[in-house]
Amino acid sequence: MDELSGGVVDKLDPESAAFLNASGLAKASPMGMGLYRIEPVGKVGSVRTPTVQLEVRPKDRLGLSRLLFLLSYAGEQGFRDHSVEAVEHPDLWSALAESLAQLADRALSRGVLQGYLTVEESLRTVKGRIRISDQISRRPGMMVPLEVSYDEFTEDIAENRILRAALERMGKVPGVRPDVLIPLRQLKGKLDAVTRLQSGAPLPPWRASRMNLRYHPVLRLSEVILRNASAEAGEGKQQTASFVVDMAKVFEEFVGTALRGAMAAHPGEMRLHYGALLNEAVNDSDRLTVRPDAVHFLGGRPVVVYDSKYKAASDAGASLGADHYQLLAYCTALRVPTAWLVYAGAGEVKLRRILNTDIDIVEYPLDLALPPSEILAAVADLAEQSWGEVVRQAVAGRSASD
Repeated sequence: MDELSGGVVDKLDPESAAFLNASGLAKASPMGMGLYRIEPVGKVGSVRTPTVQLEVRPKDRLGLSRLLFLLSYAGEQGFRDHSVEAVEHPDLWSALAESLAQLADRALSRGVLQGYLTVEESLRTVKGRIRISDQISRRPGMMVPLEVSYDEFTEDIAENRILRAALERMGKVPGVRPDVLIPLRQLKGKLDAVTRLQSGAPLPPWRASRMNLRYHPVLRLSEVILRNASAEAGEGKQQTASFVVDMAKVFEEFVGTALRGAMAAHPGEMRLHYGALLNEAVNDSDRLTVRPDAVHFLGGRPVVVYDSKYKAASDAGASLGADHYQLLAYCTALRVPTAWLVYAGAGEVKLRRILNTDIDIVEYPLDLALPPSEILAAVADLAEQSWGEVVRQAVAGRSASD
């Protein structure tokens, strides 16, 4: 179903209905006689059990490649040299699994990446350097064993641990096509010497470099999978898998990250999720605060504010008036004359002057159906236009004071 649809009525067993509700992707409400009303709840993705597969697709029918682009860019991994290349397929799980297999095969075609790993252990001989403080605190007065630290050149590095975990997770998804499942298992076998990440453990940190360049695309996809997908192999209970994404949050984070990068070409500093006081209050309990998605500062003073909305005014459940009330409050609290309202969708830029004020609100559509390079070009255009307005207002203010 589409994320903006009104839902469907279908038969479900109670266990599958409970899983759908627990996944956060949809709401399954019983109607009697085994029928349930299944409604989207603002998330997109897919959940699968042996008897049910539900997919909630993004509005405008965005493909997996576009979804992964937004997810990986919003994740701020610190590198932008590769986009995730995804296989487009009607089944999201098949597309994810095949994309991972292809990218992993490409990354491992020249062998498993090796790197230096810092090892700390207790030895009876000196290797590397002695950790003096640990030796004194753990073994006062003892000469052996020695607390040492050394660098080991190994395959057991963060990049391979992340890749192995992603291959394992996709291999547990029920119903993955055999022609995709076999390569996943073969590729995972190349990483059997790598430490297995514990379920729920944070992903190990790593740094992008020329040495691990061939891993960048597959690591992007692996981190997206590990942060957004879960899969249980079964062992006495039904096999389940879920890939659930909050598109409103993803869009907000993407716009903030991309806009901060584009505005870096201009003077000043951009702050994301900036909190500002809305009212005068003596007691802390009486304080009202606002938190716009992004605020650009110049000389320590806010000069322009941005807010992003995944749902455009034409979408079901969206309220154009409420969005403008919110931005009016931002401008008032920050003493900023112009706010930019970034919508996900196609359309034209519109400027709205708020009556009885000097405040302008500019609606700026961002068409996510465009190729990634054109989406980023549109964000760069937003930065140029908004900075141009800051300059124009500064010039007008100086002219008025003269």
